Amino acid sequence: MYKEAFLAALTVFICYGGNWLFGQSMIERPLVVGCIAGLIFGDMRTGIIMGASLEAIFMGAVDIGGALSAEPVTATVLATTFSIVLNVNDKAALALAVPIGVLAAFISMFMKNVVMNLFAPLVDKYAKENNPRAIAIMHYSMWFINYFIFSLITFFSVLKGAKPVQQLVNSIPDNLMAGLAATGGLLPAVGFAILMRMLWSKQLAPYFFLGFVLVAYLELPSVAVAVLGIILVLVTSFKDKQLLDIENKQKELEMRPTVSASGAAAGSESEQEEEDFFS
Repeated sequence: MYKEAFLAALTVFICYGGNWLFGQSMIERPLVVGCIAGLIFGDMRTGIIMGASLEAIFMGAVDIGGALSAEPVTATVLATTFSIVLNVNDKAALALAVPIGVLAAFISMFMKNVVMNLFAPLVDKYAKENNPRAIAIMHYSMWFINYFIFSLITFFSVLKGAKPVQQLVNSIPDNLMAGLAATGGLLPAVGFAILMRMLWSKQLAPYFFLGFVLVAYLELPSVAVAVLGIILVLVTSFKDKQLLDIENKQKELEMRPTVSASGAAAGSESEQEEEDFFS
């Protein structure tokens, strides 16, 4: 299991640490993490399925300030590892991923709000000394320490947690495993519900119900629904642009009489001033 644990830790370091190395490149999203984990473990299909399912769960989780609702990278890597290496049911692995993500979020907040603040006096000292090289070294050192610790957590979670998890999975009754599978199947719907709660409006409601009818009753695949959505966006955009152009033209026509009237008034005033001057 050393090889699998190392690969899982490497995936976390690449996706979690690399996401913030050159700005937020969004490689920390479960869809990307699952794909990379599947590629590294040699089962990209399972990795993509796990990543897409976890993306649906975590896409509605919003991080405000220093408070994190969940940490998706560690959750996705461990869930994908359990699914591929330990042959855990995909939906059961999804159910395990949620508490892992919440626990990893607490660790992340502790690292950023407590551990990293211990280095703040050194950064202030180098800033007062006008030493940008030392500040850069501190920056990348703290970056490495933070994400290396998460990699270590993932390494030991897979190394030491693989056998207990395998024993736990083997000891779970079939009825309970079916319940975990059903719960894992409901979690993506919960993620979409959280996202819709933030985005819901009367203007967007018809499109939501249209997509529901297309999928539930006409049984169209997701790609077809996405293409139809793009077409609707383009048609709506062109229509809005035409209406905006018409409004701008009407405003121009309304402004012209006002301009001409003001010009005529200014001309009559100047003529009156000339007549008064020469009289």
